[in-house]
Amino acid sequence: MKKVFVTHKIPDTGITLLRKRGYKVRVSDKEILSHDELLASVRWCDGLLSLLTDRIDREVIDANPALRVISNYAVGYDNVDVRHATSRGIPVTNTPGVLTNAVAEHTIALLLAIARRIVEADQFMRAGKYRGWEPMLLLGGEMRGKTLGIVGLGRIGMRVVEIAAHGLGMRIVYHDRAPNKSFEDTVGAHLLGKDELLRTADVVTLHLPLSQETRHFIGARELAVMKKSAYLINTSRGPVVDEQALVEALRNKTIAGAALDVVEFEPRMAPGLAELSNVIVVPHTGSATFETRTAMSEMAAKNIIAIFEGKKPLSVVNPEVLRKGRSENISSL
Repeated sequence: MKKVFVTHKIPDTGITLLRKRGYKVRVSDKEILSHDELLASVRWCDGLLSLLTDRIDREVIDANPALRVISNYAVGYDNVDVRHATSRGIPVTNTPGVLTNAVAEHTIALLLAIARRIVEADQFMRAGKYRGWEPMLLLGGEMRGKTLGIVGLGRIGMRVVEIAAHGLGMRIVYHDRAPNKSFEDTVGAHLLGKDELLRTADVVTLHLPLSQETRHFIGARELAVMKKSAYLINTSRGPVVDEQALVEALRNKTIAGAALDVVEFEPRMAPGLAELSNVIVVPHTGSATFETRTAMSEMAAKNIIAIFEGKKPLSVVNPEVLRKGRSENISSL
């Protein structure tokens, strides 16, 4: 009987799929799994279903020579030593696509919340400060006719554009590795260099994977290039932004505000961030809808099932393992 260890409680859909296939499934009941606990658990299983917060390093991968698959319950996979997994012939899978709309809607929600000062207004009411309607009370900005700068034109970035352009009437500029002519024609977007986008956009929203190239993609220099009236939105990965530089920029009003779904040293915020009124920070809830988290659970489970059954998974980040037939998962079945 094949065994699957799930590092954290997830929606039951995926767990049920695995058990219906006859696999033995063990789900951690801990909120945070220590590295030692992870090592002990991975020695037990054939398949590991991990979270983005789990450090699946060389030591974890080598802890079990029989490990057949690492299924990451996330789009990102920088928490996994993919290179080492590949050298061991272990497929690493992820869950892209199913969370596109949830994260895009969350991005727009953060954009509107910071621009219209929703959190400030809520706190103002709760503190009993409201004395009646005032013409100058908590003025914010409208988005219609403003320029949205998209950095990273993947699935989520494109869905954000669709909502912002067609729903809010925003103009679109973008920065990506290559031009996308069909996209440009559809929404009237323009490809710009990094600095030109930062100078042009009223709102800059980040949709980048975390890599050595994208770490601190936005730092003190980039923040200084942005408009003083601009907002920065980050729903990608925390380290894409130099958070201490952002604190200084917000404190000095270098930019108008920021809204963050992720922080650089998650779960800790950079010193000073929590005291600022011109930033909204939420606890990595971009994909936190019933629909999306359930779909992620199902996809993560289906990826494990596919590997166990010698089939192609729905999404694999190191497909060379499958192409070369190096995986024990495939060759032994």
